Amino acid sequence: MKRLPPPALPRRRALLAAALGCLAADARAQPDAVPANARLAALELPDAAGRAQPVFLPTAAATWVDFWASWCTPCRLSFPWMNGLHDTLAPRGLRIVAINLDARRADAERFLAAHPARFLCLFDTAADSARRFAVRGMPSSYLFGRRGELIASHVGFRASEAAGLEARIRAALSQGSNR
Repeated sequence: MKRLPPPALPRRRALLAAALGCLAADARAQPDAVPANARLAALELPDAAGRAQPVFLPTAAATWVDFWASWCTPCRLSFPWMNGLHDTLAPRGLRIVAINLDARRADAERFLAAHPARFLCLFDTAADSARRFAVRGMPSSYLFGRRGELIASHVGFRASEAAGLEARIRAALSQGSNR
């Protein structure tokens, strides 16, 4: 096992413990009692250029919010999948927002250099948004409908789950275009 640098060790250990705990739990986590609209309202984070960007836009038929970190192995697998979703489904109204939770922005930038994203990436070095969403592991993803209602949440990423996740997203897009 690779040793992590001392300054980041406590935070990474906490996130790793949360991720391992989630792997033991059912990966198809049910939405909790906190209204999705309350979690999304006025949530803005900086993009790569440092400009504040809203996480949710009511013009999107559906929004996939993905929390990730540079050290997360499943995140390396999910980025190509999300690029494919973006290429295929963005014209139908899908908005993908990936929120990085690394304490050091440079870690995220190295990850993105190796795994480029064609969707919107935002940065939350304080991880306040993760607490707002009660993120329990990496990656954690949330699917929202046009009105900001939480449709589904998911912890982790396995290639074997991709088709099922995409089916949920396509169904949300179909519902979102009918509203």
